[in-house]
Amino acid sequence: MASRKAFLEDECHRIRFVFTPKHCSWLNQIEIWFSGLSRRVLRRGNFDSVATLNTRILDYIAFYNTTAQPMNWKYTGLPEKNT
Repeated sequence: MASRKAFLEDECHRIRFVFTPKHCSWLNQIEIWFSGLSRRVLRRGNFDSVATLNTRILDYIAFYNTTAQPMNWKYTGLPEKNT
């Protein structure tokens, strides 16, 4: 198992695997953002050209940036204490 991990993480390979911990909730935030893009812009969208699609996506990004707020990161790297 250790030799497989070392092989997969070797930087001289063209494709390198990076293992992310299960507690990487920032990945969830990215998935939530793309879900919003999909629901609000892409799903049931009718785009007559790639330029129109590009414009709609950029408009959504500009709109989202006006309403976005910083995420309150609560993970400390330590296990929670159950009281």
